[in-house]
Amino acid sequence: MIIKPMIRSNMCINAHPAGCARETEHQIDYVVAQKAKRGTKTRAEGGNAPKTVLVLGCSTGYGLASRISAAFEYGADTVGVSFEKEPTAVKGGTPGWYNNRAFDRAAEKAGLKTKTFNADAYSDECRASVIGLLKEWGAKADLVIYSLASPVRTDPDTKVMYRSVIKPIGQVYSGASLDMMSGKIVQASAEPASADEVAQTVKVMGGEDWERWITQLSQAGVLADGCRTLAYSYIGPSLSHPIYRDGTIGEAKKDLEKKAHAIDSLLKKTGGAAYVSVNKGLITRSSSVIPIITQYLGILFNVMKKQGTHEGCIEQMERLFAERLYTADGTVPVDSENRIRMDDWEMDPKVQAEVDKIMPAVTEDTVNELVDLAGIRHDFLAINGFDIEGVDYSKDVADMTKID
Repeated sequence: MIIKPMIRSNMCINAHPAGCARETEHQIDYVVAQKAKRGTKTRAEGGNAPKTVLVLGCSTGYGLASRISAAFEYGADTVGVSFEKEPTAVKGGTPGWYNNRAFDRAAEKAGLKTKTFNADAYSDECRASVIGLLKEWGAKADLVIYSLASPVRTDPDTKVMYRSVIKPIGQVYSGASLDMMSGKIVQASAEPASADEVAQTVKVMGGEDWERWITQLSQAGVLADGCRTLAYSYIGPSLSHPIYRDGTIGEAKKDLEKKAHAIDSLLKKTGGAAYVSVNKGLITRSSSVIPIITQYLGILFNVMKKQGTHEGCIEQMERLFAERLYTADGTVPVDSENRIRMDDWEMDPKVQAEVDKIMPAVTEDTVNELVDLAGIRHDFLAINGFDIEGVDYSKDVADMTKID
């Protein structure tokens, strides 16, 4: 069959196996080149580097980029967890399933230990499996990345399922919604969340599960002395705060930051630390459907590309490892809230001032000039393995389980 992207309202509902694999390989190539450019040394080469890394939410975005950086620039053995729909010969799987397959294949070829669990990372059964594997390897994790994003989570104790929503709190939020494929702009609005929706979103996207992971890993004796753990967050510009930072997701992220302090106190007993890394805004499956965000990111990309400071997932995570986590003197630069600020280039006052100046001028007549439509379209398609250099999309795909 010939696989073309199936797009509905800024959502792509299928994936290209070879495209996903090739994009993963491109990211691997990038960090290999950065290793040579920076002169990065692995632990075996005498460098300040992780040895065994656990990535929760390893299949796409920042989680995948983190795992690639740890393995292919720093030589770490990695354990990944993500919950993916598996393909059949005639029916496609989720992009993350193909990304994981490509990562494991490349890691094994490079002589790195790798294991990917296709499992519910919110479950204690998954935690037990990961703990069992680390003990089988005779290894202790010295870096744990928490990059989970899900619409639902079942509490392991009560078995109650909670659902997250992206909504404002206290008032209706309205803003321009850009269809990145057509360039059409419409006004979209989101109704305010109920108190129950806020609470449920915090249960899913807050720090409760992260804390549970670190606690159980610590109690099982599979965390190395000096272990660091990171969770990822986003703050963004003031124009998006009503729907994001001050909305339901923002409440969850604030809980994440609060839990980081508790986890940090636990890990400090053995010389470790916990951080929230505030990252740059990017096109994701979630951000693509939030009013104003796609238009903002399209303008932002235009501004940052002109300044030479734009980064995608892999560029940002590689910089996180090299310039924050594994610095030459071992220090981790943080802000006053003990957060790592990888959004520093996005939130540069000069960048934000330029974005603010451009935003009111964007119309359907000016969108091609003022918004990086080509860039955000590529990023949107690439998430699902489309628009990837080196892939022949006219080629028949006879088996959807194969990544070649």
